[in-house]
Amino acid sequence: MLNEFKKFAMRGNVVDLAVGFILGGAFSTIVSSFVNDILMPPIGLVLGGVDFSELFVALDGVDYASRAAAAEAGAATINYGVFINALISFIIVAFALFLLIKGMNTMMDRKKDDVPAEPPAKPRSEELLEEIRDLLKK
Repeated sequence: MLNEFKKFAMRGNVVDLAVGFILGGAFSTIVSSFVNDILMPPIGLVLGGVDFSELFVALDGVDYASRAAAAEAGAATINYGVFINALISFIIVAFALFLLIKGMNTMMDRKKDDVPAEPPAKPRSEELLEEIRDLLKK
């Protein structure tokens, strides 16, 4: 059983999947930082100094100064600003994956184009004429 597991774990696909998973996690962290630290502050500034991560609705009806204050009071909150940040992160990651897949598909199409195609089939009339010529030679 140990040998089977070792054989399974060392197959190329599993190793590739593990590397992809680790890189995906790192990429997700970078995108989250980009959205939270670079993209959203200017957007919030344009919209009147809004910090999207602090947009929330307290379900107990009390007006809290911040999410931290609501959490400290034990209030249940709907954190729609955090959701907006996550949605923007998702769109960026999805677009990056789209570009990656598009690039891979383009390379695969070019690779297919490099393979010489079979010569086109001769018209049936030419085949018949060749057969007649061969018969006449005999």
